[in-house]
Amino acid sequence: MISEIDIDLAGPAYAFTLAAIHKESAADPWNGAAFATLLAQPGVMALLARAGGDPLGFILIRLAADEGEILHFAVRPAHRRQHLGQALLDQALRIMISRGAGRLFLEVEETNQAAQGLYEQAGFKKAGFRPDYYGPGRPALLLAKNLE
Repeated sequence: MISEIDIDLAGPAYAFTLAAIHKESAADPWNGAAFATLLAQPGVMALLARAGGDPLGFILIRLAADEGEILHFAVRPAHRRQHLGQALLDQALRIMISRGAGRLFLEVEETNQAAQGLYEQAGFKKAGFRPDYYGPGRPALLLAKNLE
């Protein structure tokens, strides 16, 4: 387990760092330009987790009016199952609540049991289904959580 985790806001200057983590974690990784474009949009922010200065994972979130969305969430494979994802999610929830979000949404691949377990533990509930969301034969569950 990682003992010292720092979680900070990461703006467009970190786009290529986020892309490197994403490349290790996703079947269809986004490039640095895609992250830079997203991070330049109003209401979009990333939280970057580091230990000893090494980037380990991130959560990309968006706030629009009183609704939040988790756009992407990635932890480097070597650092999974060490409570890093929980720490990132907790921080994202605190930020969303502090900025007035009343509800938070996300999509998760139907086969990603580990992520679904994390979200369920955090209080997310199934709100819908998106067939082929991640590509042919790769559906997503739409999850939602009311924030307090």
